[in-house]
Amino acid sequence: MEQKDYLLREIEKIGILMRALRRKLFGGEKEDLSIAPEWHIKEFSEMLLNDANLDLEKLLSLDQQNTQAYLSRVSGFNVVNIGLLAETLAELGFEHHSVPFLEKALQLFDICNLMDRTWSPERESHIRKIKEYQGFQAN
Repeated sequence: MEQKDYLLREIEKIGILMRALRRKLFGGEKEDLSIAPEWHIKEFSEMLLNDANLDLEKLLSLDQQNTQAYLSRVSGFNVVNIGLLAETLAELGFEHHSVPFLEKALQLFDICNLMDRTWSPERESHIRKIKEYQGFQAN
C-alpha cells in the first residue's frame, strides 16, 4: 500500500512539473511566464534533469525500445506524463525547427499508443501535425 501511494505521488509530481514547464516555456494563464526562445531548450533540459531526474540529451539519443525502458526507470512517467513530454518536445521542435525533437515526440506518442491502447484524437492530432510539418522527414 505504501509503495502504491509513493508511485501515485511520483506520477502526480511529474504531471505538475510537466505542466509548470510548459507554462514557463510557452507562457500561460494570467502571467506571461514565457522566457526568451533561445533559452527554451537549455532551461527545459535543466529543469527536467533537476526536477524529474530525466536527462534530455540521453533521451534524445535513444531508440524507441530504449526510450520506453529508460522512462520506465524514471519515477512518475505514466502515459499522461509521457504524452505531456511529447507535446512539449513537439512544440519546442516546431519553435526551433528541430527534427530530433520532433522525431522524439513522435516516438513518445507511439509509446503512449502502445501503453494506453485507447485511441486518443488529441494524440493523433499531434502526430498528424508533426508528420505534416514542412520539411519534416521521419526516419
